[in-house]
Amino acid sequence: MSEPETLPDGAIPAATLVIMRPADAGGPAEILMVKRAATMAFAAGAMVFPGGRIDPDDYLVASNHGYGEMSADGAGRVAALRETLEETGLAVGWPSLDEQDVPAVRQALLAERLLSDILAERGDRLELDALVPFARWCPNFKEARTFDTRFFAIEAPAHSHELTVEEAEHSHIFWASASETLAMADRGEVSIIFPTRRNLEKLAQADDFAAFSAHAAAHPFELVTPWIEERGGESHLCIPSHLGYPVTSEPFERVRRG
Repeated sequence: MSEPETLPDGAIPAATLVIMRPADAGGPAEILMVKRAATMAFAAGAMVFPGGRIDPDDYLVASNHGYGEMSADGAGRVAALRETLEETGLAVGWPSLDEQDVPAVRQALLAERLLSDILAERGDRLELDALVPFARWCPNFKEARTFDTRFFAIEAPAHSHELTVEEAEHSHIFWASASETLAMADRGEVSIIFPTRRNLEKLAQADDFAAFSAHAAAHPFELVTPWIEERGGESHLCIPSHLGYPVTSEPFERVRRG
């Protein structure tokens, strides 16, 4: 389905997943957020979407689902689903995985069992096409590792079990609308890095998954690498203006980069 893509020099391939669900009280959809542990080398203590590095086995799983053998898009979809299950206990895009079996599969993945082996043993297939790609970011900040991260969105599956963070990497988990998370950051209650803030602002433009999917389809899917530009005598960190982001620059001194 997708052709291989060349990674920016030295960048670590990664994927992240925006999971949206209707709010019980109505209003904008809620999004699953996790707080990274204070001990992590990258984005310590920051609120982020679930996700992580793309592993070699993710390419194999994507290939088994009809994507190209080295499809970065396909592997990113697999990684986004796998990392979400590992980090939160929420099985997304895996309709044949019964809720009662989720804890055992999660523990197997955390014990470094290959997802391709688990799927083969169970005879299961993932719904990779249910993910909506909407962004690809590769910030090049000297203070942080360089990640080439693909952003996907999906509707939350029904579940009744309590979600819990994988404690080695995260310390907290919650559901909130994009605008609520931004407001918490503005009040100093949570910390978010530059790419997360810009994408939360993008998400806040849509009230639900259907509206956001339409927004994503209406804008180009291009690699975003922020740059520094002088504006009004002040250094700003900037992104392109044609990709559907309502805010495309921020004073550099206020930016959290990693």
